[in-house]
Amino acid sequence: CTHYLFIVVVAVNTTLLTINAGDYIFYTDWAWTSYTVFSISQTLMLIVGATYYLTFTGVPGTATYYALIMTVYTWIAKGAWFALGYPYDFIVTPVWLPSAMLLDLVYWATKKNKHSLILFGGVLVGMSLPLFNMVNLITVADPLETAFKYPRPTLPPYMTPIEPQVGKFYNSPVALGAGAGAVLACTFAALGCKLNTW
Repeated sequence: CTHYLFIVVVAVNTTLLTINAGDYIFYTDWAWTSYTVFSISQTLMLIVGATYYLTFTGVPGTATYYALIMTVYTWIAKGAWFALGYPYDFIVTPVWLPSAMLLDLVYWATKKNKHSLILFGGVLVGMSLPLFNMVNLITVADPLETAFKYPRPTLPPYMTPIEPQVGKFYNSPVALGAGAGAVLACTFAALGCKLNTW
């Protein structure tokens, strides 16, 4: 019972974190910085829960099922946002599913080897999710138009953009997110496996 409860709790918290994953559309001056941070946070939340669920059941395919739970929860949450007046195309696309499929594939291909799952699965998820997350930018309306049409007057002062920061400490948000995600995801995959040794 504790294990299944944990899965639900992690899935819900994953959703709470990723509900705001599209908010970089509104932070127009900080869009790429926010994009990188949100990509890494989604990567880590996906892999810790998916790895835990995958090693708990021992059945390849459950990581993808976990990503589906994340997706549905987020659709419900963002559906509520849509009811409050947000643009329909602001609802997130299912970017976690292909990365979770890669995780399942590694687990299956290495005959359920946990160490390979941590190393290879972590790298694949970490490097792939920022790429798939770019689908969010491709499928939504023009960020500037959306930002001005749906202003966020409740932004705290420390989040209010001052001036564009393009190219200040990075060249590619996808490459930065993929590089950092690949390193950190291995650690979180190990954590997901470790949680099964309670």
